Formats: sequence, structure tokens, C-alpha cells
Amino acid sequence: MATGSPGKGRKKLLGEYLIDSGLVSRDQVEKALEAQKKAGSRLGQTLMELGFLKEDDLVIALAQQLGLAHIDLLSYRTKPEIVKLIPEQTARSYELLALDKVGEHLTVAMADPLNVFAVDEIQKITHCRIEPVICTRSALHSVFEQCYGKAPAAQPAPPAAATASTPEAPEIREKEPRQGVEGQEIIQTVDDIIRTCVLQRATDIHIEPDEEYVRVRCRIDGFLRELRTYARDVQLPLISRIKVMAGLDISEKRIPQDGRLQFEIDKRAIDLRVSTLPTVAGEKIVMRVLDKAMVLISMDKIGFLAETLRKFDELVHRPYGMILVTGPTSSGKTTTLYSALNTINTVERNILTVEDPVEYRIKMINQVQVNPRAGLTFAAGLRSFLRQDPNVIMIGEIRDLETAEIAVQAALTGHLVLSTIHTNNAPSTITRLVDMKVESFLVASAVCGILAQRLLRTICPHCKQSFTPEPEALRGLEIPAVAGSYTFYRGAGCEQCSSTGYRGRTGIYELMVMSDEIRELVLRRASTAELTARARKAGMQTLREDGLTKVVAGITTVEEVLRVTAEEAQLDLNA
Repeated sequence: MATGSPGKGRKKLLGEYLIDSGLVSRDQVEKALEAQKKAGSRLGQTLMELGFLKEDDLVIALAQQLGLAHIDLLSYRTKPEIVKLIPEQTARSYELLALDKVGEHLTVAMADPLNVFAVDEIQKITHCRIEPVICTRSALHSVFEQCYGKAPAAQPAPPAAATASTPEAPEIREKEPRQGVEGQEIIQTVDDIIRTCVLQRATDIHIEPDEEYVRVRCRIDGFLRELRTYARDVQLPLISRIKVMAGLDISEKRIPQDGRLQFEIDKRAIDLRVSTLPTVAGEKIVMRVLDKAMVLISMDKIGFLAETLRKFDELVHRPYGMILVTGPTSSGKTTTLYSALNTINTVERNILTVEDPVEYRIKMINQVQVNPRAGLTFAAGLRSFLRQDPNVIMIGEIRDLETAEIAVQAALTGHLVLSTIHTNNAPSTITRLVDMKVESFLVASAVCGILAQRLLRTICPHCKQSFTPEPEALRGLEIPAVAGSYTFYRGAGCEQCSSTGYRGRTGIYELMVMSDEIRELVLRRASTAELTARARKAGMQTLREDGLTKVVAGITTVEEVLRVTAEEAQLDLNA
């Protein structure tokens, strides 16, 4: 369950929580649930109407369950100038009251702090970040009389639920328009979306508005799949709920925003990096799933072949020098770097990282988030690092000459520097650095190894079967088409892999270790082709060759290696 705002920790259903708290019995909850079905009211309200629960006890239980503060409004001294920040009609309609304001944060007492419509409206009116606290409805109405006088004869009904309880909410039906969406129902819907996507091993969750529907897609094993669609009236509360959880400004819909939230599934903490984007159809949200368990994966579990792992392990245990990891976005570079840092993360080493963003947080490692608006760039962070007595420095990405030069100097002055850079393969990274105007003699002296990598899908173990591939496919990978030489496998497609034949991903790697011969080529600005030839002669396996080894080992398929290494074939043609 979500542990961002509002509330922290895994939340139970209200009935379970009240039973565990000793406030009601299980029989009383069952009777209330029966009465609730007939009356259509909230569980908490029904328990009070049946005389099983006091209003004060309900509010205290809800506050503890949701991780919110509760307040005895009758003993609170209201501030007229603060109360007036919210118009009377709005306050009565949504059953809330402004209590205090510190900077841009406004504390508001609410009978229903989960009403995202109310929070959204109040943020628009006050231009403040709302900090809800929960209070009893009866106390709120008494204070209304003190602040505003008696209520008019008829009050407009609030557009959303006005009871801060947590019933067993029904799931929103797909593709079915409705007149209104309950606050707790939206909370349950968001939780269901995140939980389902995470359990299906999604790396990204897309919530995107369309002309008729709100579409939810998730990226699994590198491919987007549609999870479900919702009626268009769900769009605003759905987006608002996620923005509240991520600490974003609900009232701001014109510019992109970035935030993060934490979610708990089966006592496992999952971080989600949230990005909003205004589109012509409304705001689109993408949540990147950052599973902390992935950071703890050792290097021998991410797809390295034995010899490549041995060489890379030797590199990360060097006292100084620069190690670069290269590949396109979402090729697993961050996981590789964090796995390497975990290998050398001891109390004897001072490890500093500068990242954009900090995706995973690791104990004993000092991690810095880039903030260009405040002047904290990669280069600025690196300059400060050199005064922090570091042993190891990790740079999220080398994007410009200034960052590259400082990183090279750090590597040459006794520090181990790890970073990423965007190139197609390991040898072309040298050319890229020289093209960035880093002196070739500095590159030759500082860089000790370059690792290029990609992620490819692995065969589903539940429907794995042997087969004979087409000869054309074997020629594409330069595998001798000799009958009986190898056994090839593929997935037939089953429920476990959603009929794709693939489940999970692994890495393929190309490691170029800087030798004296390669350094001489760098000094005379040799071409990428020359560097590649020299590195292969010294034992470097290309990405495609690494993939081929995994095909023969029955880990992946011929088609998958061809797909992932298509650009390598194009480079060979150009050469």
C-alpha cells in the first residue's frame, strides 16, 4: 500500500483495522456490512448509526490507519485571518476548515482528508500546499457556527464523498461512464494499478488520457502492454491522487512535474519516480518502478559470462582509474553500476555519487541529486567531491566536456571513477570522448575499461521447448548451420509469460580492457574500427558474440539477439 502522502505504511481495510484495534467485534463489523449494503453508506458511518462505534474513536482509528494527525477541533483556537482563506460556501460544502499557514503550507481540518476533489479545489483557491488533518464531523459543524454563524437552510452537497472512512471499495468498472467517483474508490484504484503492474514485473507504468478513455499501460521486459482502460471521468481524480502521493502540485497542470513516492507490497518497499506531462488530452503520468531489491543483485546474477565477470571485477577493485558503462536508455547501466558499487562498498571506502535522478538509495554511500536550478550540476558536484576525501566517485552520466575533464582528472589523481556515457559500443566510447575535446593522452591514461551492454528477453522457463531455427537466422548470427551441432530453444507461450514466450531479461556485455596496444591507438587517434579489431584480438567479445553464447546456452533466442544487436550488424556493413 502506498506510503507517500497521505499516510505511511501498509493500510488495512477499515473493518479489519477496527477489529485489530479492539474498538469493535467481528460480529459487529459483519452486521454493519450487511446494513451498509442496504443503505449504501460508508462502513464507519454505519457502525456509528448502529451504536457500535463512537465518532471520536472512529476518527482516531482513521488517523492512525491513514498516518494522519487528528485534532480536537472544539479545543482549538481558530485564527479568523486563516479561516477566511477558504470561502464559507466552499468550506461548508467540502466540510473542512483552514487552521494554520506556514509559508506555502496550509493545514486544513477535514472530515474527509481523502477527498482529492476538495484538496484540488482548495489548492487552486489558496495557492498553497495542503496538509490535511482529520477531525469529527460534529466538531467541524460546531466550529462552523462559531466562525460563520448558523448554516443556510440548504447546503449544496459536496461533489465527492464526505466521510473519511475506508470501506471495502468496489473496483472501478472499465469503459463505463459514471456521474461521480468516490475518493476512497480512487485510492483503491491507484493502489490496484500499481500493485498489479509491480507484480507483473513492470518497469514503467503509463497513465495516459485519450478522447474517450484513460488508458493504463505498463512496460514488461522492454515492451509496453495495455493493462486496462477506465472511463474518462476517472482521469482527474486518478491523476490528482497520484500527484498527492508523489508530493506534486495538484493545481499545476500546465507544466511537467517530477516527484517520487513509496509503495509497499508484501512488506517489500518499492520506490516509484513520477513524471507528469501536459498533453492536449490532459496530463499523462509515467511512473518508473525502482525496486530496491534490484540494487542488491550481485554482479554474477546480471548476465555476465564467467571471463567477462572476472575481468570487470578486477577493474572495479582497482584503486584508481575510470570505468565507463555505455548503452542506450533502459539498457541496465544503472543496475550494473550499483552492483559494482555494492561489491566494493565497505567502511574503509568513502563512496560518493552524483546522479540525475538518484534512483536507488544505498547505505554507506553518499548520494547527491543534481539540481541545475540551484547550480548543482554534474561538474559542480564533482568539484565539491574532490574536497570530500573520496575513494570512489560515481557520476550518473558524462554529458559535456567540463564533466568529462573533471572526471578524467579525478581518475588520474588516485580516485576510482565510474560513469555512464551514450555510445553504441565499447570502442566507440573512446572516439566519443575525443570528439568531446578531451585530450587523447588524458583518455589513454585515465580510462582503464569500457563496458557496453544491452538487455534482451530470456526464454520463459514454463513453456521452454527445443526447435530447429531457419538457416537464414543462423547465418545472421554467423552460427554454422550444422545439424545436431546445437540445441536451440524458444518459448511456446503460456499464461506465465502472457503468451509471449519470454519471461525476464538478462544482460549481454562487451568489455574492452585498456591494454598498452589500445592506449597507443588512442594516442594516435585511431578509428573505431581499428580499436575494435585490436580489442577483439585481445579477447573482447562483442555484444552479438555474447548474445550468441546465451543462445547456445538456451537462455534466449536467435530472434531476440538479432533484434537487440541489429545496430551492430549495421556498423559491420558500414565498416
